[in-house]
Amino acid sequence: MVDNGQLIKVLIHAFEDEDFQTLSKLDPNPISLPVNPESFTQNFKVELNQQQGQGNQGTNPDYKGTKPEELKLDFTFDGTQTIEGYAYNSDDHSVKSQLKIFMNTVYSMNGEIHRPHFLKVQWGEFLFPCILSNLDLNYTLFKPNGDPLRIKASATFLNYVAQKERVARERKESPDLTHVRKVKSGERLDLITHKIYKDPKYVTQIARANDLTSFRKIKPGSELVFPPLDKTAQ
Repeated sequence: MVDNGQLIKVLIHAFEDEDFQTLSKLDPNPISLPVNPESFTQNFKVELNQQQGQGNQGTNPDYKGTKPEELKLDFTFDGTQTIEGYAYNSDDHSVKSQLKIFMNTVYSMNGEIHRPHFLKVQWGEFLFPCILSNLDLNYTLFKPNGDPLRIKASATFLNYVAQKERVARERKESPDLTHVRKVKSGERLDLITHKIYKDPKYVTQIARANDLTSFRKIKPGSELVFPPLDKTAQ
């Protein structure tokens, strides 16, 4: 991307579907943060099973899963009209009205989808599909009548990937999961079985699971199910 020296605002796009294809009817959409954060924080976490047996000095953590990535943004809503270039420097955009626009986009339930919006946070080339998971608002400055003049916001967004895309990305090969495979020309059932279960001896169980009268000839283009197996069965 060419840097022409112009300020690029953080944009938040709101969508009605988990595939991020249908934009919400909100106006405006996308919204821009009134003040760009000085930095943002990304959090990556691998979940491990660290249970330790009694009397053991160490442990061999087992992998349980990878937590969705988190993005944390800290920014400010301001109503003092003293910040040069502030997008909402007018009496028509109080801190309350700025916050309402933000909350309608990221937090409030959309009655048509019965949940808050799916979101994309964009800052230049950085694009983060997500949903809001946490929002802290710290009111720090007030008018004499108690109305807020400045709010410091800390928003945490959770990376969101639609189920079908997530499955395609993971392409799990574990023998403890059910697989559905389309047979390619020239493939043999015993070789596919070996690839999934690391042992071709389960080919009879697979043939039985798919109601095959013979595992030596399988039709190209047909779909076969490879379920979790009872490996104690003969």
